[in-house]
Amino acid sequence: MAHCVTKVELSICCDHLIDKDVGSKSDPLCVLLQNVGGDQWTELDRTEKIKNCQNPQFSKKLLIDYYFEKVQNLKLGVYDIDNKSYDLSDDDYLGGVECTLGQIVSSKTIIRPLELKKGKPAGKGTITVSADEIKDTRVVSMEVEARNLDKKDFLGKSDPFLEFYKQSDSGKWQLVYRSEVIKNNLNPCWRKFSVPLQTFCSGDFNTPIKVHCTDYDSDGSHDLIGSFETNLSQLQKAGGSSPVEFECIHPEKKRKKKSYKNSGIVRVKSCKIETEYSFLDYIMGGCQINFTVGIDFTGSNGDPKSPDSLHYISPNGINEYLTAIWAVGNVIQDYDTDKLFPAFGFGAQVPPDWKVSHEFALNFNSTNPYCQGIQGVVDAYRQALPQVRLYGPTNFSPIINHVARFAAHSAQQNTASQYYVLLIITDGEITDLDQTRQAIVNASKLPMSIIIIGVGSAEFKAMEFLDGDDGVLKSLAGEPAARDIVQFVPFRKFQNAPREALSQTVLAEVPKQLVSYFKMVGLNPVKLPSEKPT
Repeated sequence: MAHCVTKVELSICCDHLIDKDVGSKSDPLCVLLQNVGGDQWTELDRTEKIKNCQNPQFSKKLLIDYYFEKVQNLKLGVYDIDNKSYDLSDDDYLGGVECTLGQIVSSKTIIRPLELKKGKPAGKGTITVSADEIKDTRVVSMEVEARNLDKKDFLGKSDPFLEFYKQSDSGKWQLVYRSEVIKNNLNPCWRKFSVPLQTFCSGDFNTPIKVHCTDYDSDGSHDLIGSFETNLSQLQKAGGSSPVEFECIHPEKKRKKKSYKNSGIVRVKSCKIETEYSFLDYIMGGCQINFTVGIDFTGSNGDPKSPDSLHYISPNGINEYLTAIWAVGNVIQDYDTDKLFPAFGFGAQVPPDWKVSHEFALNFNSTNPYCQGIQGVVDAYRQALPQVRLYGPTNFSPIINHVARFAAHSAQQNTASQYYVLLIITDGEITDLDQTRQAIVNASKLPMSIIIIGVGSAEFKAMEFLDGDDGVLKSLAGEPAARDIVQFVPFRKFQNAPREALSQTVLAEVPKQLVSYFKMVGLNPVKLPSEKPT
């Protein structure tokens, strides 16, 4: 097992991107991919999209685990985003670069020409990648508002947003946070935000911080309202009933007008330093991951005796269902001490009365559906297959609600001691989409994650919809999910990849999802790591 030496965050900016949009500039986004063997790449992270900009400075940092003993081949791709889908295959490629994490870390900053393909430059486009090691787990949490800002728009008020920059050792200003835009408001109150202390000021409370308050324009020609300089020591004085106030100064106006006072006041209502716990803090602090498997036994899989069925077990003893169980289960079983995994089937007629069931125990023991280890799940699946009749419809909500009941019970204990992961393996023809949406929205408030692996050659449009990557999933009534808890992966993408590629991609989101739940409900690890900075 490779040992993760440290976490690294990458700051990205680009210059002279090629223009793909007619009548306006491109809307770029940068994606970070890592090679997982052969020609297989898996996405690790992506920046925000910036509208109408050929020289973007991305605010969102890209996070990656650094392994000293592994060559980590990376690909950074810049895309012009013209739609709302998460999938980048339908967006224009503005160029990319391949390098190793070692190259970036050893140089600290690299500037490379963007290429459309090997040897073909993307115009004059370049990408600058800077690396910072994350040594500190503290975050800066701030609440900021403004009043009496200058009116910048001819027909309305201003549309203000904030940008925070830190001064690097070389004296350059590096963007560390960009707020949301508040439309048509000269007295805005921005959302509370958190930035890692390392990102915000490199851990130095006296590092100069420059704050820009700017009027947003959709064509990218934003107007500066005013700016000021400060540092974290000053900002930290904010809190309770005493905010810290700064005058927003527009240098040009100040130079021209003797009577000029300011272009508005920015008030920092609160600024706190908080500890951010990691996935390993929770695991090492005593959190157990409870793993449940749900298997699709609907008729659309085909007759298990026929070689073209998805449930057909080949002469060497495997099929896509079994491969998926092994790949995911092998990683997750290390985080569960009792190694007892409940396993269910859905969509089959079950003996003795041959009624359709959407949550039958694979071992046919409804009071004790637990299987001993991943091998126990595999054995139960093989034994159940000839004893049930594949039927339908394909309902996901009963099994999601089943696991959610256990998660809800654990949530009542109010400790970070239990988290639930449900793996659903399906051929994708979902019937109860509306009920499933509601079940996921309900489950998003509980300590659980859902992994869906799609087997076979279906389109899986509904699965991609449930994986809230291209926007927040909402229930039929319009209630949004409290957090993104679904990860969908089509198995066919990994048929020729090394076995660990599937588990790495499928499980990549679970640590983030676990941390996001315990952070949302304000629970620290059961046993706190002793070496945390106070």
